[in-house]
Amino acid sequence: MILVTGATGTVGSEAVRLLSARHQPARALGRDPSRVAHRADLADEIEIVTGDFDHPGTLDAALAGVDTVILVSPAVPAQEIAVIDSAVRNGVTHVVKITSKASADSPVDRRRGQARIEAHLAATGLPHTLLRSNAYLQNLLALAPAVRQTRGFTMSAGDGQVGMIDARDVAAVATRIAVAPAAHAGRTYRLTGPDLITYADVAKELSATLGHDVEYRRISPDEHRAVMIGAGVPEPVATSNAQAFGLIAEGDAAWLTGEVATLTGTAPRGLHSFLAEHAAAFA
Repeated sequence: MILVTGATGTVGSEAVRLLSARHQPARALGRDPSRVAHRADLADEIEIVTGDFDHPGTLDAALAGVDTVILVSPAVPAQEIAVIDSAVRNGVTHVVKITSKASADSPVDRRRGQARIEAHLAATGLPHTLLRSNAYLQNLLALAPAVRQTRGFTMSAGDGQVGMIDARDVAAVATRIAVAPAAHAGRTYRLTGPDLITYADVAKELSATLGHDVEYRRISPDEHRAVMIGAGVPEPVATSNAQAFGLIAEGDAAWLTGEVATLTGTAPRGLHSFLAEHAAAFA
């Protein structure tokens, strides 16, 4: 039995869909199961369960009888650690953790959080696999309102390149590993899309897709932080985001691998196909 946490999120929902398509017995964990239960694409093998990262008792019930966990969450250390500890209590034999760059001394809060979670997971001795993804193409959808309203967007990533990956390809790797995890224990896979992309490339591709010019307006990380706070983003999140984009400008995300194709047998989705698929969101 496989448990998918964060089953209503971008990676988690696709992992549940892929497991359902394989008729793989699995549980979809969420705080609001009604957001999963309405889906018509779920096979009978998918069990929908209620659980809350902040209430360990609900996690124990969800993890009873589970062999493998696909661990997806917003990477709040206390919450993921609660899932890991429950997995240990319930005899789980493998965790596939969706993660990103992790560093205990990073200026970016969420990277420090990922480092804490990964260290705790390693300390338990529980067999696990880390899927360390580059930035998600889905994050570009946050630019859609500005593109619709102003025919452009602001960003503090400079001309930094990013090996952007579609979250659905991360889910594809996670499910492939989860159904046969033994060979992947102790491994860390770095997942990217097929190309290194700048935000100037995003603007150029959007212009071609939409049939009008889309402007990329470069601003500093401090200016970007203020813009995000003004748009209602909580200050700690805005600070973390601005720091991450500043690092992208310095080349921090300019890395590519071929591991999606190696692990799934299918090439990862790229920027052109992603924007063509989601053109209506920007139009």
